[in-house]
Amino acid sequence: MSASNELQALIYNRLTTNAGVTAIVGTRVYDNPIGKDVFPYISFGPSDVVEDDADCVTGRIETVQIDCWSRYQGGFREVKDLADAVKKALHRYAGALTVNALVEMTVESIRYFRDPDGQTSHGVVTVQAIVEEH
Repeated sequence: MSASNELQALIYNRLTTNAGVTAIVGTRVYDNPIGKDVFPYISFGPSDVVEDDADCVTGRIETVQIDCWSRYQGGFREVKDLADAVKKALHRYAGALTVNALVEMTVESIRYFRDPDGQTSHGVVTVQAIVEEH
């Protein structure tokens, strides 16, 4: 399994078992949310990898975008609660990978905005993981 797929599986498992996150979305965490009309939910957005090799160690810094979606009629409240729950679940989470090694995971930023449809609130949580590849 690629380090990227292994990291995504770790994040998915954390989000679908964390009480703070599941209290808001249940297990509605998707890699491909096409056709998902039940709000709120979480989806995986784009990711990128930068090599981070050191002496005798192959490593990577992977940045993963986690998208939070809500159609709560009272504004940003629900999407902000959801993004904050995602941050609490993932920031400094020391989960174990099966093949590779997670060195550190941090939440680097959170953004909130209204989508062009005028009814969907969108939160973007940027997660950065340092992974030692084996």
